[in-house]
Amino acid sequence: MIKERLHIKPTDTTPEVILDPEGFINIQGRGMVLNETRVPEQILNWLDNYLLNPAETTDVIIEFEYLNSFSTTILASTLRKISQVVLLHKKLVVHWYYEEDDEDILERGEYISETLNMPIEFIMRNRIKDR
Repeated sequence: MIKERLHIKPTDTTPEVILDPEGFINIQGRGMVLNETRVPEQILNWLDNYLLNPAETTDVIIEFEYLNSFSTTILASTLRKISQVVLLHKKLVVHWYYEEDDEDILERGEYISETLNMPIEFIMRNRIKDR
């Protein structure tokens, strides 16, 4: 059973990932992977262990400033894995933040929601100056 929190620091091309066994998952930053479509093994291993005994509610926060097609594939695979909590009669809540003028990020989220048949709450933010 998993007890440890996993924190993967962001790079110029990959997002920050926080996986907390209390049922909190946060993925934010840039998804600019250019040729890899596999979910990093340490994330999959953590999720496999988490799914052995998930929290009653798993809250997922997704907030990308850039998300290319390779990274979208990785994110969709990750969310597909996370969505298995509902098969265990647990609650899954996914919040997808996007900036007001970023139609691309919104459309990628809608695509993932539709493809995985997963309800996602889309939350628009006003553009933050000088990020």
